Amino acid sequence: MSAPDNWPEWTKGLSAHLRNLRGGAPEVMQAFSGLAQSALKPKALDVKTKELIALAIGVAVRCDDCIAFHVKAAIDHGASRDEIMETLGMAIYMGAGPSAMYASHALDAYTQFAAAKAEKGA
Repeated sequence: MSAPDNWPEWTKGLSAHLRNLRGGAPEVMQAFSGLAQSALKPKALDVKTKELIALAIGVAVRCDDCIAFHVKAAIDHGASRDEIMETLGMAIYMGAGPSAMYASHALDAYTQFAAAKAEKGA
């Protein structure tokens, strides 16, 4: 599967699919949502840092869907391009060649989401 050409639009489509899944498996998806909320609660690490960790894991496990959601969330929590780049560097370090390929997907997603956010703010 190749990376999406338009990450923000693709993510909207994924969100629609997840809504359908919540309708079909509400208990499972509610439990997953609770897990996510608990894991993301700021404690020793802030939410931005946790989203960057999730992004690195998404790259390392080669999950474009994860990359899309966690790049967007990291930006929404104030992650800079430099922070994204360092995160991708760690993912490549831990996941070798395949992670380098998916890191390029994440960088493309960052570029598109950051541009979309800048357009909204302008």
